[in-house]
Amino acid sequence: MTKNEIAEILADIGTLMELKGENPFKIRAYAGGARAIEALENDEFERLVAEGKIDTIKGIGEALAAKIAELHATGRLGFYDTLKASIEPGLVEMLRIPGLGPKKIAALHKELGIASISALEAACKEGRVAALAGFGEKTQEKLLEGIRNREAYSRRHLWWDAYQVAAPILRGLQALGPVKRAEIAGSLRRGMETVGDLDFIVAASEVAPVMDWFVANPGIKEVTARGDTKASVRFEGGIQADLRIVPPEQFAFALHHFTGSKDHNVLMRQRALDRGLSLSEWGLVPAAGEGTAKEKASQNKGVAVTEEAGVFAALDLAFVPPELREGLGEIEAAEKGELPKLVELPQLKGAFHNHTTASDGRNTLSEMTAAAEALGWEYLGIADHSKSSRQANGLTEDRLVKQIEEIGALNASGKYKTRVFTGTECDILPDGSLDFEDAILAKLDYVVVSVHSSFSQDEETMTRRIIRAVENPRATMLGHLTGRILLEREGYRVDASKVIDAAIANGVVIELNASPYRLDMDWRHWRRAAERGLKCSINPDAHSTAGLSAVKTGINSARKGWLTRDDVVNTLPLAKVEAWLAGKRGRR
Repeated sequence: MTKNEIAEILADIGTLMELKGENPFKIRAYAGGARAIEALENDEFERLVAEGKIDTIKGIGEALAAKIAELHATGRLGFYDTLKASIEPGLVEMLRIPGLGPKKIAALHKELGIASISALEAACKEGRVAALAGFGEKTQEKLLEGIRNREAYSRRHLWWDAYQVAAPILRGLQALGPVKRAEIAGSLRRGMETVGDLDFIVAASEVAPVMDWFVANPGIKEVTARGDTKASVRFEGGIQADLRIVPPEQFAFALHHFTGSKDHNVLMRQRALDRGLSLSEWGLVPAAGEGTAKEKASQNKGVAVTEEAGVFAALDLAFVPPELREGLGEIEAAEKGELPKLVELPQLKGAFHNHTTASDGRNTLSEMTAAAEALGWEYLGIADHSKSSRQANGLTEDRLVKQIEEIGALNASGKYKTRVFTGTECDILPDGSLDFEDAILAKLDYVVVSVHSSFSQDEETMTRRIIRAVENPRATMLGHLTGRILLEREGYRVDASKVIDAAIANGVVIELNASPYRLDMDWRHWRRAAERGLKCSINPDAHSTAGLSAVKTGINSARKGWLTRDDVVNTLPLAKVEAWLAGKRGRR
């Protein structure tokens, strides 16, 4: 078992013990142990475990060292398994409700006997939760809101999670002998931030072998439907996948139709009707005459198309990338030849908002830099949390200065080709001031300013707060504009248009936080903002080496926001980024 996997289990043990109301000292020991091994380089961790010296690390005692060794050697821990079995599953599930941490869950269980979300909902509706010390009416209402949101969210899946299920299925379909073509369709193909289900369109010479393979995929919980050319399955994680097999001559039309969106398809069908044609999943055929669209297509009475671009060309349109198919002006732009050349993943040269073990990241500075170099990045920005983010082990001024020196030494060593920039994710305090004084911020290459507290402020107060931070001469970019967590927490109330105005006026970049859980600022704001001159930085907000790859989800949202390479600052090569940051510092 890897270092980070072990750290995750230790942190989970701390959470489970807190749910049981165990000794706070023991709880802190596991949380501290997790942080201690995360802070180690991988090779150092492996050496210490091999030599039986992991207990020489501060924060790791003899008992904890034995558990780490057991996990490392076997991938299992009897103590952990026993602990999980001793806790009612409903208590763990309650952790997914925003604002409900282990301490409050333990109190609810002890005082009211609540051990499930349904029991919690009933207690809130009866007013029993508000009567508990440390809760109150506001907390009770927030819990009810969180339960309602969770029910709505349960029907959707993060794009990233859906993609992890879909990608191997697509590869498998494309490798089958009878399959001529296979693609993903639906909201996953359009790059929506969340996905309801998966759609696969296949052109095949034989149907039965494809059907047999599809319904036998590992991880399938249930085959909900199977016909001659269609099948639906549900996976263990709850996501549904639909397969449609069509003749090769209908593939492009089916792919277009099932990619959607509904609004885009309505506009395309109307455009076809205006030209005396009927557009459907079956083809593009004369609107007049006897027979259905399916019958006409099967009789080869329609327009012959082999690629999706031909569907658009037949209607006098340039090809519309899937991400833009939302019925938001893409048809008009395609008609006029004014569609943008959208930003692409290989164009990114680096990213600025990333964390290390110095705050709440899971990999060291050196490990993050090595991972960035493996991605081919020319630069990597480190923006660990500032001191007010205590829950994220935010850096004090002294620790930040030490990190600046560490980054300087790493760059000077020549160990990596990737240049590391010094930064901070500096908390925007409730009054709009920044968490660090000007003197410390002046030592950095750049500053990301973000809200991490007082989410309940009204819209006017929150907007004023963020604008004050954006107007600070030290601010380089604004992090996750609304603070939303997809499928978990709505964003705080803020007037995005006013913040965008302030960012443009002050030359501050707004990030498109590429974390699959955030994708914030929302793609729906970007087109107009970019037209007015706002610059974007696609940042993964990576808390691990694996997290750097989240820029892929950010590219999806950037493309949905009509952004081009010129709109995104981290498509700039290293020399231009250095000049840009130097210019920003010079104007401070």
